Amino acid sequence: MVTEGLLPWYAANRRDLPWRKSREPYAVWVSEIMLQQTRVEAVIPYYRRFMQALPDVRALADAPEEQLLKLWEGLGYYSRVRNMQAAAGQIVKRGGFPQTAEELKKLKGFGDYTAGAVASIAFAQRAAAVDGNVLRVWTRMERVGESIKIPSVKRACTRAVLEAMPEEADPGQYNQALMELGATVCTPRSPDCAHCPVQ
Repeated sequence: MVTEGLLPWYAANRRDLPWRKSREPYAVWVSEIMLQQTRVEAVIPYYRRFMQALPDVRALADAPEEQLLKLWEGLGYYSRVRNMQAAAGQIVKRGGFPQTAEELKKLKGFGDYTAGAVASIAFAQRAAAVDGNVLRVWTRMERVGESIKIPSVKRACTRAVLEAMPEEADPGQYNQALMELGATVCTPRSPDCAHCPVQ
């Protein structure tokens, strides 16, 4: 997987999204959970309201369930926000966010992707954040014919992302660049291959 040209492309073309203005782990985490199964445009107003009402991990841990569900209303998959509150309680109890993907995965609701995203974006840890966008980019670049739903395919993609990550690169920026590429250029139905920085 050769990704030369990816980071300069991202610097010039990335979308201006509210959660990209902070590398604070709480802000990164909230956005990543909201973005699961939900379009970016739909998430923006929810994210702003949520962060205004519950600006830090303690506020989330202490929030009454009624307020929590009201803030989430319309996003669906309510188990996501219930898991977030449970994890917030764990984070408060331990005195702060763990900084590695392995430690983050011990928190309620943190899978491989969320742990990798928070570790790399908030803490600059070398961790892969492999979502559907990244899987699509990789399988197309490497001409992988198997389904991305097969666990071994996802594991191979995770290895490839880490191997391709330049030593000097900011891991969070690199992961976000791959995700942005999948979301805006290497799209599911009409990829814009002529303008792909890593074609």
